[in-house]
Amino acid sequence: MSESSEYGTDLKDKFNLSVQTEIQKDERPFPCSEREKMFNVLSSFAKHQRNPTGKKPYSCSECEKTFTVKSRLVQHLRIHTGEKPFSCPECGKYFNQKSSLVKHQRIHTGEKPFSCSECGKDFRQKSHLVEHQKTHTGEKPFSCQECGKLFKRKHHLEPHMRSHTREKPFSCSECGKCFKSQYHLKIHLRTHTGEKPYSCLECEKKFTVKACLIKHLRIHTEENSFSCSECGKCFTRKSSFEEHQRIHTGEKRFSCLECGKCFSKKSSLVRHQRSHTGEKPFSCTECGKCFIEKSSLVRHLRSHTGEKPF
Repeated sequence: MSESSEYGTDLKDKFNLSVQTEIQKDERPFPCSEREKMFNVLSSFAKHQRNPTGKKPYSCSECEKTFTVKSRLVQHLRIHTGEKPFSCPECGKYFNQKSSLVKHQRIHTGEKPFSCSECGKDFRQKSHLVEHQKTHTGEKPFSCQECGKLFKRKHHLEPHMRSHTREKPFSCSECGKCFKSQYHLKIHLRTHTGEKPYSCLECEKKFTVKACLIKHLRIHTEENSFSCSECGKCFTRKSSFEEHQRIHTGEKRFSCLECGKCFSKKSSLVRHQRSHTGEKPFSCTECGKCFIEKSSLVRHLRSHTGEKPF
């Protein structure tokens, strides 16, 4: 790093510290002479000064959303045009915003510039740090009006609400399958593209979702901390261990609201509920026939491929 860049970083750190000190004092040292408004952060004051009236003169012709500056409108229009002018030199992935590219590149560099002051855990994105900090405070500000369940993140509440309405607004352009959230659609699309962005540093095996990578890593660390006293079977996760124990205890804690039938696993209840709703989420790409369970689709596909595995 050059001396000038180090000096710049030093100044930035000092500035951030001084701003934080002012906030802690509950002082607002930046007054606007035009509209008698006060600001405790210089960046907020500067932003207000650029647009003291709060007007948004730049509007999108597609969705009528408005913006204070033209550059924001230009950036927004890429949502409609699909333009992605920023590409990653490592993997070639494209982005519609430079900030998104910068965040993505941290996957390759391993850089995690945002650190938790409580436990020291590091994060690639500031938003991830903010969400993590709620694990220390226990804050869950978003509640479901239907069942009262609490959530740390708003984007977790929204797909949960659809479990009550059964709405699935996100559809796959390849096969037409619908999903409750944009995230689940994004994961599904990887089954068509073959993209597996999460790779194991030990054996280079790749995965479509991060959770599968984390689960796989336990193979290398030999982390099997939960052992069943009945049969000796070991588990890496407490939830899997507890689910397994229900086989021995016979406990069935998940019940169907329609017919009262009980199940030991939530996944079994979900599959059962399709017999009431008529939902068949697994469709054959060859003939379009739909199925309640994925296993039924797998068996059906053999009628097209001619595969006889047994």
